[in-house]
Amino acid sequence: MGSIAGSPQRRRTLLKFLNSTPARLVTVFLIIQTALLYSSIRSEYIPPSRPLSEVPREFGPWTMVQEGNVDKEIQDVLKADDLLNRVYIAPGSSAQVSLFVASFRTQRNGKTPHSPKNCLPGSGWTQLSSDKYPINVGKAAPIVVNRYVIFHGEERELVFYWYQSRNRVVADEFEAKFWVLADAIRLNRTDTALVRVIVPIHEKDEELATQTGVEFVKAFFGTLQQHLPS
Repeated sequence: MGSIAGSPQRRRTLLKFLNSTPARLVTVFLIIQTALLYSSIRSEYIPPSRPLSEVPREFGPWTMVQEGNVDKEIQDVLKADDLLNRVYIAPGSSAQVSLFVASFRTQRNGKTPHSPKNCLPGSGWTQLSSDKYPINVGKAAPIVVNRYVIFHGEERELVFYWYQSRNRVVADEFEAKFWVLADAIRLNRTDTALVRVIVPIHEKDEELATQTGVEFVKAFFGTLQQHLPS
């Protein structure tokens, strides 16, 4: 009679726990582990992709003005299979846009994208605001990406970022992991990419920085699709 099944109070406590966020996270973790264990039995399909180094230095009105290097220490942390780190500028504009793409052909063996929300604060940047933002890139529906504003001293920057796999754009980290799980089970593939766009904010004009970032993403998105597996 002292069992959980025989105690209404304990049943309510158990149900409350099962509906809690920690319990759901544990459930998702166990499902992912089970699915990855199942998929690891088979040889993973790794779709072919073009090297990110072949991304054009010019597209639309944008021209590359700087090719950035990624330190080996950072590469060892990221564990990405391919990286792109560049700065672009549009003619007649003083606004520079930083583009960073980390491509993962597989997420087995501990490989997984690191959220910019975790990485940038470690570099001294503090978040001011965060939301989801739709961008019309010519598809049937706008893509929805993360938009947030960060500052470091007197500097402010606008950041767009998202996760992309199989022409699918996802803003939420947990949703991105769900789709990786779904692709692992259905298609035996776990490839994905983290895409980040940074625009400096001048004179606290977030609207102008947002518009600049939107125009860049719209011009670049078709090129990006050509260099990531579909």
